[in-house]
Amino acid sequence: MPDIHIQRDHSLGLPQARKLAFRWAELAEEKFDMECTYEEGKTSDLVSFTRSGVNGELKVTKDKFELDARLGFLLGAFKDRIEGEIVKNLDDLLSQKEPGKAFEKAVAKHTAKPAAKKPAAKKKA
Repeated sequence: MPDIHIQRDHSLGLPQARKLAFRWAELAEEKFDMECTYEEGKTSDLVSFTRSGVNGELKVTKDKFELDARLGFLLGAFKDRIEGEIVKNLDDLLSQKEPGKAFEKAVAKHTAKPAAKKPAAKKKA
């Protein structure tokens, strides 16, 4: 039985949902050191993900995302927080007019490096 089960309906259609899920898998590998495998099917896709402390699957269909994750002992202590963040981010994303663009914008915001401050000019005496 999964520790986290989240299901959300969407109206993206399979091609758009697939793009979003594939991009999520790329970022999960890059940012969270996950190992992801993406299996594309005729009517649904399956993203399997794993790393120390968590493993699970994201099923993608033309009208639904369904995530099941099993947490290890240490991450299990943060189950409510982890689940809350996933739900909040997914609901925010799916409420956007163009979820794919909104996702990329959110990624850019979180990965942008702050601009380096210029040293203050010194006055000559």
